[in-house]
Order: sequence, then structure tokens, then C-alpha cells
Amino acid sequence: MAQADITRIIGIDPGLRRTGWGMVESLGNSLRFVASGTVRSDAAKDLASRLCQLHDGLSQVLHEYMPHEAAVEATFVNKDATATLKLGQARGIAMLVPALAGLQVAEYAPNAVKKSVIGVGHGDKKQIHMMVKVLMPKAQFDTDDAADALAIAICHAHHRQSAVGRFKLAEQAEARTA
Repeated sequence: MAQADITRIIGIDPGLRRTGWGMVESLGNSLRFVASGTVRSDAAKDLASRLCQLHDGLSQVLHEYMPHEAAVEATFVNKDATATLKLGQARGIAMLVPALAGLQVAEYAPNAVKKSVIGVGHGDKKQIHMMVKVLMPKAQFDTDDAADALAIAICHAHHRQSAVGRFKLAEQAEARTA
């Protein structure tokens, strides 16, 4: 297969304190680990400054690794409304940065990510980390967030054909209404 057949995917696990990212390359049914890491914000700063830190960090990652597609984990709602709102704002940054870079952004529920990686919709972080290492033995991650981001990228690699199809249908519908 030609180099053009390789698709570089960034998975993003949004969080206000730590946003994990994981980069993989998909070629047919095979996956290759590229890189992973964690963008951190300074908890001593105000919310706007922290969101800027996440934006700038993710922008640098996209500039350095030049992915073709992006996937972000969907936000779950928990009992703490304030924490959920802050997570939603961090998730907005996680979606905005790749969109500004011209990438389509797929979204996956946490259970869909777990099902893609460990085979069931419920599991703990240790199971996810173990399966990420099984699927990509050379994978390295510095935090749970980076490992989760790699799992999101793997999930997208497994579902990307249907996601790309949805993107094209949405673009066609938008073109008809414009």
C-alpha cells in the first residue's frame, strides 16, 4: 500500500487539569503507535487561562504530528454540575482545536471506546491500559489520560469508515441546504 493509504489519527481524552492525547497510524487492519502525551493546565490560574493552556498545548501537538482525523471522548454527566460544566468547556477546546486545523472530529461514548478496546462496554483503566499495550506493544503513555486517548484513537480506527461516511453525508446535506 502507498504512503497515502496511511491515516494518522489523534484521540483526545478531555479534562481541565489534564487532557490526554494519543496518535496512531491506521493502515488497513493494522495500527501503529506514533506518540502520546498529556497537556496540563495550571490549577492556580483562572478558567479562561487554563482553557488557553489546553488550546495552545493541543495546537502544538497537531502542528507537530499533523493528524488526518480526530476523535474525542463524549462527556459523561456526573452528580457535580460544576465539574461537568468545566469538563464540557475543556471538551469544547478538545473539539475546537482539530476543527480549526480542518479536521473532522468524531465523538465516541466512553462505553463505545471500552467495547472497541477490551470487548465489553464496562471495564477499569487497568484493563484498557493492558489492551492498548496488547494492540500496540510499542505504545508508551505518561498518564491514564494519555492511555485513554490512545484507546479513543483505536476506537476511531475501528469505526472510522462509518464515521467518514457520516461526515460525507452531513457535508452533502449541508451543501444541499446552502
